[in-house]
Amino acid sequence: MDSAWLALERELSVLLRRARASSGEMARAVHPDLEPAAYGLLVRLAEAGEQRATALAGYFGVGKATMSRQLRSLEELGLVVRRPDPADGRASLVRLTEEGRSRFSAVRGARRERYARRMAGWDRGEVAELARLLNRLNSLDS
Repeated sequence: MDSAWLALERELSVLLRRARASSGEMARAVHPDLEPAAYGLLVRLAEAGEQRATALAGYFGVGKATMSRQLRSLEELGLVVRRPDPADGRASLVRLTEEGRSRFSAVRGARRERYARRMAGWDRGEVAELARLLNRLNSLDS
């Protein structure tokens, strides 16, 4: 394996480890009982809007049982609500509650400010290029 692949592996390992820790912090800031893995669900629901649990499971690459458990936890915390899907009565649609949206927005704003401070020396083109490359990487498993 050449040095470029080794460097990629090393840097991705650091990024993922830091991302897990950061998601834990962000989750606790939204609600003290929120699981770190569930923070990503809030991000997705805030960006994509109401959707089926199966769509969320597919997006994150997790099983229905895992998604169901995470959504149940979010419901119990009052952060999401489900309603019957008018297109298919057997399915339900999940969306953020006003409380969930409010808590999430406050934490997300603080997170973006932290990114902006940490990357203050980067120009917007570099930030855009990083976002583009990460999107390309994240799209590989889709």
